[in-house]
Amino acid sequence: MQETAQTQTRKLIAEIWRKNQPQILDRLALLEAAAVAAQSGTLTDAQRADAEGMAHKLAGSLGMFGFPGGTTVARALEEELHLDSPDAAVLNTLTRELRGTLFPSTGS
Repeated sequence: MQETAQTQTRKLIAEIWRKNQPQILDRLALLEAAAVAAQSGTLTDAQRADAEGMAHKLAGSLGMFGFPGGTTVARALEEELHLDSPDAAVLNTLTRELRGTLFPSTGS
């Protein structure tokens, strides 16, 4: 039985997702570290800018992997991190939501 083009595409996207998971996890860890730093009042401008860039990259790529909800959450993180003084509670909630969206078995 021959695979359809749609099935082949899904398999290819799943393989690309699998290969990119370490990078996605690294980006997520950076966002979580920024949320923790904001909570403790130690978030630097450089750390905030780095996290904003990571959120932007995730917002741009997660839909391709079949996570439109992840794109929405990452975009909200990006917008919050764009503020001079992001709300720590919002960052914490959004990073937990993002992890749960991307990795439901390990999310909080």
